[in-house]
Parts: sequence; structure tokens; C-alpha cells
Amino acid sequence: MKRPFLLLLGLLMAASSVIAQESKTSPAPATSPAATPALQPAYFAGGCFWCMQYAFDRVKGVKKTVVGYTGGQKASPDYEEVSSGTTGHAESIEVLYDPAEVTYPQLLDTFWKSIDPTAVNRQFSDAGTQYRTAIFYRNDEEKKVAEASKAAFAKIGNYDKPIATQIVAAGTFYPAEDYHQEYYKKNPDHFNAYEVGSGRAGYLKRRWGTETPH
Repeated sequence: MKRPFLLLLGLLMAASSVIAQESKTSPAPATSPAATPALQPAYFAGGCFWCMQYAFDRVKGVKKTVVGYTGGQKASPDYEEVSSGTTGHAESIEVLYDPAEVTYPQLLDTFWKSIDPTAVNRQFSDAGTQYRTAIFYRNDEEKKVAEASKAAFAKIGNYDKPIATQIVAAGTFYPAEDYHQEYYKKNPDHFNAYEVGSGRAGYLKRRWGTETPH
């Protein structure tokens, strides 16, 4: 990820060698082909998608997550294009979950507790529209539930600024390159250094008493 402070950690050189060997995956529609009558998809943007995948993978009832790009105009964008901030896409996550084990409102709870919803076009050390926060609803019911959840967290969080998180209709979701998938497992030291150094871990601990929502 193009995050300035990581240069100080001396970790980007190692990460770049991994990146050079990987290729991007094929795009998928917003209604995921992996979804089944038992599993449903949900879509969120919360800044660094490595961190969002780590948060949602820890939720009971979530069966699979995919990091990628959505909310923009260009078809099949790659990481470099999205990182430039010119495609309109946000780093996002597709969450495939079993509604019998976890509800959409519970996923929203994890989402709010994983981000700073008051930040405009940024999350922690990452700045740009590609790091905006958003809930991408698939139907009117999800929109209604998301709006109610946003209103509730505005009170629960006792924020000193308005919530800037967008609630918008889902568009096409494009999976990110393979090296970004489950990055926290592939490169735990680099991931941990980023989560702490970016300020995300400290913010979540101060606000919610934990570095992750679960």
C-alpha cells in the first residue's frame, strides 16, 4: 500500500518483491457468483482493505471475504489505477455471510467499530477518495437498515464531528490482485506494523477499548 510512514519501517522493499510476482484476478459483479441461498453478500469500504478483511474474517457467520474495488467508473481497475485516485473506486470488501449465524445489522456493527466514520476522503494515514468509507446497499431493505444503523452509531459513538460515511447503491465489485487477499495472513509483520503505524489500532482502542471489533 502507498502509505508514507511505511518507508520509515523499511518494509516496502520486501512487499514490492511479492507484488511483482502477482497478477490481478478477474472482476465479479456486485451480486457475487459465490453467493448462495444460504450465503448473502454485503459490501463496505473502510479505508485500507487489508484491515477490513482482518476485522470481518473474525466474525462468526462470515464464511468468506474478498478485498477489491467498487464505487468508481473504470471497468476492471488495477491497484495502481485505484491508488492514483482517478478511477472513482474505493478500496472495498465483499463479505459473504450466513444470515442464520450473523445478521446484516451485526455486520454493520463490525463495520462502524472498524473505522473512523467522521473522516472525509481518508482513513488514518491514508488520504484520497479511494480511502473513503461507504456502505454499498443492494436493495431498499439494506439501505433502510444501514441508515438506521448510521443514526444509532452517531449517538453511540458520541463523535465530535458529523459522520461522513456514504450510504450508496452497490455497483460492480472488482476483486483486487491475489497478493492483497488475506494480506494479514501472508505478511503478518508488515500488516501489524501498518495497522499500528497508520493510527487505526490506537484509534479503535481509544474509542472502543479494543484494537479490533472482536
